[in-house]
Amino acid sequence: QVQLVESGGGLVQAGGSLRLSCTASGRRLTINDMGWYRQAPGKQRDLVATITSGGSTNYADSVKGRFSISRDNIKNTVYLQMNSLKTEDTAVYYCNADYLHYSDYDVPVVGRSWGQGTQVTVSS
Repeated sequence: QVQLVESGGGLVQAGGSLRLSCTASGRRLTINDMGWYRQAPGKQRDLVATITSGGSTNYADSVKGRFSISRDNIKNTVYLQMNSLKTEDTAVYYCNADYLHYSDYDVPVVGRSWGQGTQVTVSS
């Protein structure tokens, strides 16, 4: 099993900043692409940003210039630095990771795992 654990959400005023973290764990784990998505109440889950194992990034237009995604490949951790937050950024934020890991019987398993979500609330 591959688990993703997120942290860093909370309540912040508009214009403020938050930093989200997400760490993957599993047996003999290799992480490829990682990303952040968000889902506001009554809306679909949308892409926020992605980052490859080599560090190439991609952002939703709505967050370009305000959010920054980065990762620590040694720690299997992805970060999302969110600056100049707006009320419309309020959502549950989810991280994901595409992985290769080996089961207890040394069987290679390829898949995608999601974190449990962390609430970000931006007040006006």
